[in-house]
Formats: sequence, structure tokens, C-alpha cells
Amino acid sequence: MGGSKRAGPRPSPTGVTMLRPRASLPLAQGPVLLALWTPQGAQPPPHPQASSRGAAGTFRLSLPHVGLLPPVLGTLGGHWASPQAPPAFSPTPCGSQGRTVPRRVGPGSPAPSSASSVLSVGPAGCSQQGSPPSQAPPSQPWPTEPGPADLTPTSGSCRLLSLLPAHLSRVMALRAGEHNQEAANGLKEKVLTLDSMNPCVRRVEYAVRGPIVQRALELEQELRQGVKKPFTEVIRANIGDAQAMGQIPITFPRQVLALCVHPDLLNSPDFPEDAKRKAERILQACGGHSLGAYSVSAGVQMIREDVARYIERRDGGIPADPNNIFLSTGASDAIVTVLKLLVTGEGRTRTGVLIPIPQYPLYSAALAELNAVQVEYYLDEERAWSLDVAELRRALGQARDHCRPRALCVINPGNPTGQVQTRECIEDVIRFAFEERLFLLADEVYQDNVYAEGSQFHSFKKVLTEMGPPYAARQELASFHSISKGYMGECGFRGGYVEVVNMDSAVKQQMQKLRSVRLCPPTPGQVLLDVAVSPPAPSDPSFAQFQAERRAVLAELAAKAKLTEKVFNEAPGIRCNPVQGAMYSFPRVQLPPRAVQRAQELGLAPDMFFCLRLLEETGICVVPGSGFGQREGTYHFRMTILPPMEKLRPLLEKLSQFHSKFTREYS
Repeated sequence: MGGSKRAGPRPSPTGVTMLRPRASLPLAQGPVLLALWTPQGAQPPPHPQASSRGAAGTFRLSLPHVGLLPPVLGTLGGHWASPQAPPAFSPTPCGSQGRTVPRRVGPGSPAPSSASSVLSVGPAGCSQQGSPPSQAPPSQPWPTEPGPADLTPTSGSCRLLSLLPAHLSRVMALRAGEHNQEAANGLKEKVLTLDSMNPCVRRVEYAVRGPIVQRALELEQELRQGVKKPFTEVIRANIGDAQAMGQIPITFPRQVLALCVHPDLLNSPDFPEDAKRKAERILQACGGHSLGAYSVSAGVQMIREDVARYIERRDGGIPADPNNIFLSTGASDAIVTVLKLLVTGEGRTRTGVLIPIPQYPLYSAALAELNAVQVEYYLDEERAWSLDVAELRRALGQARDHCRPRALCVINPGNPTGQVQTRECIEDVIRFAFEERLFLLADEVYQDNVYAEGSQFHSFKKVLTEMGPPYAARQELASFHSISKGYMGECGFRGGYVEVVNMDSAVKQQMQKLRSVRLCPPTPGQVLLDVAVSPPAPSDPSFAQFQAERRAVLAELAAKAKLTEKVFNEAPGIRCNPVQGAMYSFPRVQLPPRAVQRAQELGLAPDMFFCLRLLEETGICVVPGSGFGQREGTYHFRMTILPPMEKLRPLLEKLSQFHSKFTREYS
């Protein structure tokens, strides 16, 4: 209760120092105690379930594979929230061969016999309990050699924070009791804490940029610093970012953007005339004839009209109204906007949204933030990830017991699964949504990415309109598109749109209000969107080059899709459905029971454990299937097909070889 304002962790009057995570991931349930120690000579704290926590002790850290500890610590989720009983710190040392990390235990678990108890993450099958031998502390903050390293918290040699990598230091906090220190403003706690913040935000998770990716960034930094690794580069195959993986930007869109950003270039002979005409047309439609001015909140009117004409061409002449089109900061922004309109109610009347499993984590994250209910329907892996209306009915029926389902989301082509739904399937989905009074969300950002022979993209709007009454006139629909995918891959410029169909006019006004609060989408993204929906015509001087570049990108993606499927299906223990479209493969991997058990001991999802080991030993960064959802007892990972062909083939072979090695190790 002292008044010291010195920064940093210090023991509370009870002598207990807590290390609590600042972020939570869906890897296991229950609280996590990452560090618990009692200073020498201090009395152990009272505990309702254990009369003694043991005497003062030593925190043991033993690391043969140092690199694995940061992501293991970083991926453990949960926190100790008073007034629950603090969880115990459970012992499992394995001599000098083990890595020592905390184990997830909760109230009701047996109390440890000593505050120095630790958990070892050692070789497969090592899980004996006991007391760690006492040895000298390491001479540097992060041990580089195998072997034990004892840290006595009260000694000057204990540098607990130094042992944590940078990203853990950012997401975790040391808290030394409930009233151990007053803040500089005189309050006992900060106004905004992990416990007092919006609980919906705490529940948000996004696996695509999760702890594995953070560890990949650290490994890249270590390689730049000359740290020796069993690989020379990190290949980040975790996200659909084409240009980050080496795709060269299409020339014509960048020429138009350059002219719009710097209009003086309109006098340069280095730019083709059709690029200049398009840039001048766009600038004339912008406020002050400059991209630096705000546009109207729904986007530049001329560009919305160009989007409408594109939709009409795509759908065989079916009319599109520019007033039903809202430009956005990528498709994600538009998706969240529509979800905001849909979400209402509390308790059993809360809005439920049916989303596919596996799903793109944007949906689960947005629904968590909006306090809506995620209603999961499973795609059929045995039938190339097809969508079955019977499964939709099952999910809907079960959901109505605890929420009010109001919307159905379909991702076509699929992310992460890469399937392209047939027209018959889309018709069935539309009938189902109409019968059950569900608003349809069609995520169609990969509509240009279709590779498999016999596969074809059908827009929900086209099918809906061609089905005629009553569907065409009454079924509500929002469809989304983006410049981030397709052949352009302009992810960083954040351009996209949503077209709404049969939306109530009063609700559309509310949607316009929401867009107004955000002012406007980025104007450079709007420029690139305009080029995407109105590319050079056959009579334009840039047409030949534009078509050649576009076809080359799509042809290479098709070849990568076939190669990925072939190599994975030739590897024992890996099965990959055809990559019909999009930019990803989602192979299923067999994991030995001992590997599954080891992952559970670490508090990790089994495929997370596999992907962490893959990253540490090969430098290949992929996303575990548990981040997208999967059927119980199955394990997957998502990998983009975007790396250059000269890197993709060895990457696939290395990944297959690692799986064989991993299987042998845990068999």
C-alpha cells in the first residue's frame, strides 16, 4: 500500500508478484498464471483452496530451443480475475533437456508444494514432476545454450522482463497485487485497465496476424542481426498480400494513380494518352480537382457510376444503381458497416449471423466486437468444401434456442478453403435465406481468382435477379468486392465497395449516416478501384500491355494452385482439396496422438503447436486451422499460393518434409 511511484514490478504486501497476459486467444479455456513467486522470507498469500503456497523459491528457466518459448508464452490466453482464487503454478521439470514455461491450471487444481514449481516443455513424452536443481543464473538475459538457468526473483540477477521478447512486453503487464502502488494521478488504478475496458474488444481475435506472425517478425529481426538459424529467410505465407510476396504491380493502374497524385505529370511524354485521359476525368470529379480533398462519404459519384457499369457488364446487363453502391476502405470496412446495421438485441434476442467454418476471421472478430452471436455452419470437406443447405438448417435450428439469427454470410470463392460454389448451390442458398428471412452477405472479393477447369464465378446478385419473383424483388443482399485481391493485389491502398439490393430505403439512409461519420474512403483507393472496374478498352494504347500483365498474373496463380494441390497430396499424412479459386490452400494434416497431448500440456491448439515448430525450424509462416475454425479432431493450416514459383516449390517440399519429421518425432 506504499506510496512509491517508482516504475516497474515490485512485490505486494502478500509477497506475490503476478505476470498477466494482456491478450487472449482461443487455444484453451480457463485462467493462466504466467509467473508466481514468493520473495525470500515473505509469508505466502492466503488461498481459499490451499492453506499454503510453499516457502520462498526459485523460478527455473531451462531452454534447449529458446526460440519456441516466446510464441508459447505469447499464445497462452486468459487472466486471473479477482475475486477468483489464483491458479496454481504447476511443477514439471525435465532436467537440463527441458524448456520451462508455466502450465494452465485453474481454481480447483491441486496446490503446488513449492512456489518454485515450474513446467517443462521438453522433448516428446517428458512430463515428470519434481523440484528443479539449483544452478547459477545465466550471464545474459536470454540463454543461448541448452541447460538450466535459475532466477531468484529477489536477487539482482533476476531480470524477468528481459527474458520476454518485445511483443510479449507490449501485451503483458506485471501487477504486484491489488493495492501495491498508486498511479501518478493519485488513483489506485488507471481509469482504463484490462478489467475495465470494453469486454467485447477483449474477445476480438484475428489469427491471420496473430502470435505466429509476431514471432515471424522477431525471427526476421534476428536474422538481420546475424543470429544463426536453420534457415536464411522467413517466408510469410500467412496472408493474401500479393505484392508483399513479390507480385509486380500492374502498370496502368499505377500510371493513373501517379498522374492523379501529381498532376504536373500530365505534361510528361512518359505516360500513355489513355492513362492521362482517365486521370483527368477522375480529377475533374474530385473536390478542388485534387485527391487531397475529401470525397463525398459514399465515394466519388463518377467512380460509383463506373462501378455500376462494371456490375452490369459482369452480370450480363442486369441493371445496377450507383445509389446502391457505397465505396469503402477495402471490403472489410464495408462488411463491418453492414454488420453494424444488423446487430441488435440482448440475451436470447441478440443478433446471430451464420458464418462458414472454416471462415475468414474478420467475421468472428467483427461479431465479437459488436457483441453479436457467431452461428457456425460447416463446409463439407469431403465434397471439396461445398455448402450444404441441410447443414444451414441444422445450424439455424440450434441457434434459435439462444439468439435471433438475422443474416447469412457466404464467402465465394472461399477463404481459406479455395472452393468456388456452383450456381445450383447459390440458388439453394438464396431460397433458404428467403424462407428463413435472413439478410444475405456475399463476400465476393475473389471473383477474378477462379482457376479450376469447369469452375465459374456466379455473383449472388445475378443469380438472385435471374431467379425472378419473389426472390428478385424481396431478398435482401449486400455483396462486397475489393482491389486487394483479384489480379491487382493493391492491398495497401484500401479500396473496395458494397452493393446493396432490396435494402429498406430508411435503412440505406442510416448506412449513409454511418459512412458520413467516417468522412470518406481513401481517395487513392478509389482511383485504383475505378481502374479495376473500367480498365483500358481494346482501342486504347495501354490495352495490350494491361491484358498481358493481367493474364500473366492469373495464369501463374492457376499454376501455383495446381502445384500446391499436387505436392501436398503426394505427401503422407497431408490431404489437400483442389484449390479452385481465391489465393489459399487449406490442407488437412494428421498429427500423432503424442503431439496432440504435448500441445495440450502447453495449452496450445495442436495445429498451433505444429505451425510454431514449423516456423522455428524452417522459417515458413502459415496460419493454424484453429484460427479459422474446423471440425473437432481435425487439423489444418492455411497457406497462400502467392510466393514466387521459384520459392513456392521448395517451400512446399520443405513443409512436407517437416511434417514427416514431426510425425516421426511424436510417433
